[in-house]
Amino acid sequence: MEKEQHVLIVLPHPDDEAFGASGTIAAHVANGTPVTYACLTLGEMGRNLGDPPFATRESLPLIRKKELQNAANVLGIKDLRMLGYRDKTVEFEDEEKLIQDFMSIIDEIHPTLVISFYPGYAVHPDHDATGAAVVKTLERIPENKRPKLHCIAFSHGCEEEIGQADIVYDVSKVAETKMDAILSHASQAQLMVANMKERYKQGDIEVLTRINTERFWTYKF
Repeated sequence: MEKEQHVLIVLPHPDDEAFGASGTIAAHVANGTPVTYACLTLGEMGRNLGDPPFATRESLPLIRKKELQNAANVLGIKDLRMLGYRDKTVEFEDEEKLIQDFMSIIDEIHPTLVISFYPGYAVHPDHDATGAAVVKTLERIPENKRPKLHCIAFSHGCEEEIGQADIVYDVSKVAETKMDAILSHASQAQLMVANMKERYKQGDIEVLTRINTERFWTYKF
């Protein structure tokens, strides 16, 4: 993993960082690299309210905000920015406002690497809209000053259109931190990662692959 000056993560929902890039984030932090995480929403429209319910539609954003803060603490993220956009509406936001918000952060921290979703290949409309706005933001920066953009993609068959990921990290050294970050988002993780730590210790191939490996695509401008 290349030593960066500063890493900027731009993702729309609490837990996107945990499932998509927490091993990479933890590795950068361990390498002494400052990480800023700009999270657009509080995931207030998340479907999982528990069975029996542990949250209401009104209390869920407060719960997910706390989970996001907990995950950031686990990962060692000192600079967490909650941008205040509404969940499931990012695609309808004024894209110029998104670009200006992102550019303001970039002008402040001067990242050498940005991590976001690959527009069109990240399944959720909020994911795709966020990635598209990040791309348009970085396109406005002169090439010789533009940070690298590493993208998360996981739509079915995405490799057939954009090729294999050109960046594959072994993050096994920070596996425990990654699992703790995922579990910090208890409202979203409880059904998806039941017995995850135990399965990891037992050598479950599915869990080992999911936890130990993270892949990204370098965006070609």
